[in-house]
Amino acid sequence: MVQKINLLLNKKHIILLGFLLMITLFVGCTASVIDSNVEIANRRWTYRNHISTVFEIKDNTKAYNIYFKLRHTADYKYANIFILAHFKDGKKMITKRYQYKLAKNDGEWLGSGSGNVFSYSLPMLTNYRFPRNGKFEIEIEQNMRDNPLLEVSDVGVLVDFAQ
Repeated sequence: MVQKINLLLNKKHIILLGFLLMITLFVGCTASVIDSNVEIANRRWTYRNHISTVFEIKDNTKAYNIYFKLRHTADYKYANIFILAHFKDGKKMITKRYQYKLAKNDGEWLGSGSGNVFSYSLPMLTNYRFPRNGKFEIEIEQNMRDNPLLEVSDVGVLVDFAQ
């Protein structure tokens, strides 16, 4: 009987230690500043449909990574994508044009796939230091020849702490 009680106490201690370890890992992980996704209606991304993400930087002494997030179907007809990113800080706007390769030369998609949909997190700025604390905005627009650009299902921005 005493052995069963000791065994139960040991199991409770192991479970408690495991639970505390999970909480420590969860609390220790830093969350991203913003992780946005906007669904593109009918998978038809037009020139006028700018995707805007507003976020706040609370510590401009840290470095950040900024990613363009994209999801498209297997029917997307290009191996790349061009976008314009407008970085706004309330006083000025800087626009940069990006080209991202989405497929290998043989047509195999580079993104992670789930059925018919492929996802990407593509770097825009790495180890970037914001000039000040406060609110910022990133506006993304498609810059391809096609209007609308077909088979783009979601677009977003991820701002994360640099490691």
